[in-house]
Amino acid sequence: MAKSITVIGAGLVGVCCALHLQREGFSVRLIDKGAPGMKASFGNSGSFGTASCVPFALPGVLKKVPKMLFDSTSPLKLRWSHVPSALPWFLRFIEAARPSRVEEIARARNSLLVHTHAGYAPLIEGAGAQQWVSDQGLLMTFESEEAFRNAAYALDLRRRNGVHMDILDGNEARQMEPALSDKVIKAVSLPDVHRTIDPWRLCDALARDFVRRGGEILQAEVKGFEIGGNGPSRIVTDGGSLDVDMVVIAAGVWSRPLAAQLGTRVPLEAERGYHVMFGPQDFGLKRALVSADRSVSLAHMHEGIRATGVAEFAAPDAPADMRIADRVMRHARELVPGLRGEAASKWMGPRPSHPDSKPVIGRSPRHKNVLFAFGHDHLGLTMAGITGKLIAELAAGRPTTVDLAPFRPDRF
Repeated sequence: MAKSITVIGAGLVGVCCALHLQREGFSVRLIDKGAPGMKASFGNSGSFGTASCVPFALPGVLKKVPKMLFDSTSPLKLRWSHVPSALPWFLRFIEAARPSRVEEIARARNSLLVHTHAGYAPLIEGAGAQQWVSDQGLLMTFESEEAFRNAAYALDLRRRNGVHMDILDGNEARQMEPALSDKVIKAVSLPDVHRTIDPWRLCDALARDFVRRGGEILQAEVKGFEIGGNGPSRIVTDGGSLDVDMVVIAAGVWSRPLAAQLGTRVPLEAERGYHVMFGPQDFGLKRALVSADRSVSLAHMHEGIRATGVAEFAAPDAPADMRIADRVMRHARELVPGLRGEAASKWMGPRPSHPDSKPVIGRSPRHKNVLFAFGHDHLGLTMAGITGKLIAELAAGRPTTVDLAPFRPDRF
């Protein structure tokens, strides 16, 4: 068994992998071209989506995709320059929307989600990071009976996977969350959904604990690998090359070219999300909000209220289109009319998404000393803890807490 492991990627998934590997007795090095948690982890909505077993592709999506792509008000965007690259992804995405596939994907996602808190608990406690975590729950809102009817299948899918939900009318929703618009006529309360009040500070606290426990964080960009008899023997970076015993690829959307260099091709796309931060308000949101009609979410963060939304398919490093962030801001104000002031900041981050809404977690089909942990869709924050635990179990040669067959790298 390898005594040292190098984890490529210092977002929440990579940091949690590193911490769990430390707990298995490995000497661990983290490599990232930026500071820990500064990419997709930095700007997410903050919710631990334990109720998010429902995949992105649902039955009937084939009829909706053209409208979503051509309608300027759609929550789904595809840059025309990116169409040739993304087309194979969308074909797989449509195939994943078959009812039998949706049921199977939901079960697989849920097999990870039920371990969310157990995967995180020792890491958060060890880092003394409890101050960044809240158990206030989440409220899903509806502004029309049609929107509520359209959500029936997804809500039932959650129920069948054990998600606790309470159905509320508009007045009951406003009793729970007085800031809501009068347009909200129904809501679904998800009391078991926890959240972080600052995803970056949570990641930073965990990364600092990793260093305190003897871990090394190296800021460098990984360019490639030197392959020996048993797999990669050296990592080539922009600052030189490094000897490695075992490698974990946890670099989010940038994992795709690294995996390809190691002989595994995956249909991983950058599903770019936008957020807007409003400064401190004269009211607080008691729980996270998700609007079914507007495809935006709002949550009270450490430094104000954050609104997130939209899925834009484009190259990971393509310039951000902040007109999308402006649209998120407008929808946020419609949902919560009391929001005051202009945006304190705007942000875009590329979420790594597979067409079947499942991550890749497992050993490389080509190299025994390479483990993959990427492609968590909108659930990198949620699944980071359990993913780290599973990677540590694999590295240690122990049975895994979750059956990893649905997440194998060669399933495509």
